Amino acid sequence: MGSTFLSLHYHIVFSTKDRRPFINSAWRTRFHEYLGGTVRGLDGIAEAVGGVEDHVHLLAGLRATHSLADFMRELKKAASTWAVKNHEPLFGWQDGYAAFTTSATHIEVVRKYIANQETHHRKIDFATELKTLLAKNGVQYDPKYLL
Repeated sequence: MGSTFLSLHYHIVFSTKDRRPFINSAWRTRFHEYLGGTVRGLDGIAEAVGGVEDHVHLLAGLRATHSLADFMRELKKAASTWAVKNHEPLFGWQDGYAAFTTSATHIEVVRKYIANQETHHRKIDFATELKTLLAKNGVQYDPKYLL
């Protein structure tokens, strides 16, 4: 085989520091656009970006050369710098993130899930959502890290 073929799609979830409601609805859309642009600037493919005041969901296509940890460090650093400079001086991200691989056949389902975050969170809080995602994806975790 003379080339590398891959399909690496990640559903990534990360929250604001102490899950504070920093991401105000007045600038949330611009923030999500900025995140998408940053993904592209990091040579990824922003397939969907969404979320609410205390967390973000991202569906991103990454390349074989990406390290997920390095990608997330750079994405979070750029996004927090933008938020502090433009809207929220106290803005920061919680350490860590959750990331799940998504098959190409499920991209549309995940994209719709991300687009529907505001409606979704009228019924379920972030901690419950994250626990459900972790369980659905077979991820074991220490509950102390969900605080």
